Amino acid sequence: MIIQDADLEYNPDEYTLLIKPFLETDADIVYGSRFLGGQKYNRLHFFWHSIANRILTLICNLFTNLNMTDMETGYKAFKKDVIKSIEIEEKSFGVEPEITVKLANKKFIFYEVPVSYAGRSYEEGKKIGIKDAFRAFYCIIYYKFKKDKYKR
Repeated sequence: MIIQDADLEYNPDEYTLLIKPFLETDADIVYGSRFLGGQKYNRLHFFWHSIANRILTLICNLFTNLNMTDMETGYKAFKKDVIKSIEIEEKSFGVEPEITVKLANKKFIFYEVPVSYAGRSYEEGKKIGIKDAFRAFYCIIYYKFKKDKYKR
């Protein structure tokens, strides 16, 4: 199953990049990273969004013991049984850390691949803001310690 933000900041032509680790490795989950390099193109990010993303990713890594570069990516792929092993509760941008933390708690195997990114400006319709960063921080901590009724 692939999740892609509907605003097409991520290129649907790059689905094959997300799928390849499932075919060649033991991946359960693959995240497309805007920060790994090697992409065809990458529109420059807002500086403060980039800093906030890196801080939230660092905090998520501290709580999950992963070494990912882009937890907030809107470009993710999962084996069907893996994503069905959790109940998704968030109805906001908090879904990104919720999914990551819950699946990391279950010790699933994560991979990242470099992907292209053409981020939008607020004038073009970008919606994420500072309150979303605080929600993400809360979700990292909350879902790390919340007992999930679904087992691996």
